[in-house]
Amino acid sequence: MATDTRPVSPLPSSGAALTLQVHPDDNVAIVANDGGLPAGTCLPAGVPGAGLVLKNTVPQGHKLALCDLPEGAAVLRYGIPIGHALRAIQAGQWVHERLLRLPSAHPLQGLPMATARAPALPPLQGHSFQGYRNADGSVGTRNILAVTTTVQCVAGVVAHAVQRIRQELLPLYPNVDDVVGLEHSYGCGVAIEAPEASIPIRTLRHISLNPNFGGEVLVVSLGCEKLQPERLLPADSIPIASRVPGQERPPGVCLQDSQHVGFMSMLDSIVASARPHLERLQARRRETMPASELVVGVQCGGSDAFSGVTANPVVGFATDLLVRAGATVMFSENTEVRDAVEQLTRRAATPQVAEAIVRELAWYDDYLARGGVDRSANTTPGNKAGGLSNIVEKAMGSIAKSGTAPITHVLSPGDRLAPQQRGLVYAATPASDFICGTLQLAAGMNLHVFTTGRGTPYGLAACPVVKVATRSDLARRWHDLMDLNAGRVADGQATVEQLGWELFHLLLAVASGERRTWAEHWRLHNALVLFNPAPVT
Repeated sequence: MATDTRPVSPLPSSGAALTLQVHPDDNVAIVANDGGLPAGTCLPAGVPGAGLVLKNTVPQGHKLALCDLPEGAAVLRYGIPIGHALRAIQAGQWVHERLLRLPSAHPLQGLPMATARAPALPPLQGHSFQGYRNADGSVGTRNILAVTTTVQCVAGVVAHAVQRIRQELLPLYPNVDDVVGLEHSYGCGVAIEAPEASIPIRTLRHISLNPNFGGEVLVVSLGCEKLQPERLLPADSIPIASRVPGQERPPGVCLQDSQHVGFMSMLDSIVASARPHLERLQARRRETMPASELVVGVQCGGSDAFSGVTANPVVGFATDLLVRAGATVMFSENTEVRDAVEQLTRRAATPQVAEAIVRELAWYDDYLARGGVDRSANTTPGNKAGGLSNIVEKAMGSIAKSGTAPITHVLSPGDRLAPQQRGLVYAATPASDFICGTLQLAAGMNLHVFTTGRGTPYGLAACPVVKVATRSDLARRWHDLMDLNAGRVADGQATVEQLGWELFHLLLAVASGERRTWAEHWRLHNALVLFNPAPVT
C-alpha cells in the first residue's frame, strides 16, 4: 500500500462534521470529530458520505456505511475486505465489530514472492547526528551502563545497587547518561534445554550488547540458577573492553559467593564493580555520524482507526527517508502483519527474503494454534473502542509504518542485526508492546518510534522512544507524553509528507541528544519482557 502524501480531507469549518475515507473503493468512512457525531447528523458537502443522515450516534474513529450493504457484502476499508456484513446494513449506519464476520486468513501458499519492483528511491545524503562509535563498529545514541541479570531472583538487589550507582557515582561521570538494570522474569524454573529456550537466552544476550551500552558488560548472578553467566554470555561474545584475561565468566558479581556477608556487602560489590565500566564510558564523546548509522525500531500500541490514516503513514514516510539515507528500520508484530502477508512477500527484495517471511509467520501460526487461539485474539478492548473492528482492519493500518521500500532482511525472535543487514528489515516478534520492544532492543535498535491512538505511557530505559499521537485530541490531553501530533493530518493542517519530514528531523535531534523525549524526561520505562515459548517447569 503506497503512502498517500496528500491531506486526507480539507480543513472543515469549525464544528462541521468530518469523515475520512482511506481508499476510493471503500464503502465505509470513519468519523473524525472529537466526541463523534450524534444520530441525525447530515454529512456536509465535501466529505465522504455527503448528504447522508446518520442512523446512529457514531463514536470518533468508528465507521459508517457510505451505501446500503446487503447481508454477506464485503465491507471495504483500505480498498480490501475487512469483514462481511452479518446482516443488512443501511447507508449512514454505524458499522462496528458486532456486525462483521472476520475474513479467513490468507493462506501461506501461492503468495507473490518478490514480484514488486517499486521505483528505486533516490539516495538521501547530507544528514547526520551526534552519536557514540563502539569498538564493534555499531553506534549508540545514548551512553548508558547496563547491569545484566541472569535470573529474576537478583532483581531486588540490582534495583538497590542501581539506585546507589545513580546517586553516588553518576555525578562523578557526567558523560554517562544513566545506569539501568536489565531485569526480566527468566533464568530459572524453566526448561532451559528445550529447543525454544534459545529465544529468551539469545534475546537477553543481545540486549546486553545493545549499541547504547557502549560495549560494557557487567553481570549480576545468583549462583544456583539454570542460566549461568557463561551460558548467557560465552567468552567470545563479551566485548574486548569488558573481558577479564584468563576468565571465561563475564565480569560481574555472584551474590552467593562466599565473600558476600549480608545485603550491604552485595551492594558494595556491585557498586565497586561498576566503577571501571563507568570510567570507560566517561571517556566516550559524541561524534558526527551519518544518518545511515541509525537503527530505528517502529511499533504501534493502543492503536485506533486513525493509526492507519495519520501516525502510521507519517512513520512510513519517515521510514522511506531513513532507508534512503542508508539507515536500518525494523518493523515487527506478527499478528499485525499476518493479514497483509501478500504485501510483505511481494515487497521482499529477493525470493529468499519472501520465503523467510513466510517461514516466520508459519511458525507463529503454529505457536498460536498450540495455545488454542488464532490471530483474532490480537485486538484489544481499547482497539475496538477506538474503531478497529478486527485484526484485518488493524493490520492494514499497522503495515503503513513500513513505508514503501523493499524488505531486505528478516530476523527471527531474539536475533541481532549483522553489520551488513541494512535497509528495511522485518523483525518477527509478537505484537505485545513490551515483548516487541524488548526484541527490537535485542536486534540492535538505538532509537524507537511508537505510535498510539488510545494513548500509552510506554517507554524504554535502554533507548529513546519517540511517541507519535494519531489524534489531536490525544496530543492535546497528553501534551507532556506525546512527542509528535500526527492528528494534524486528519485535521487538514498538514500532509503526511510534511509530518514525515518533521519526524525525520526530530529523530536526528533525539539521536544526537539535542532533544529528550517525554518518556526520557519523566523516566517512564516499561519492564523488559522476554518471549519464552518454551515450557516453564
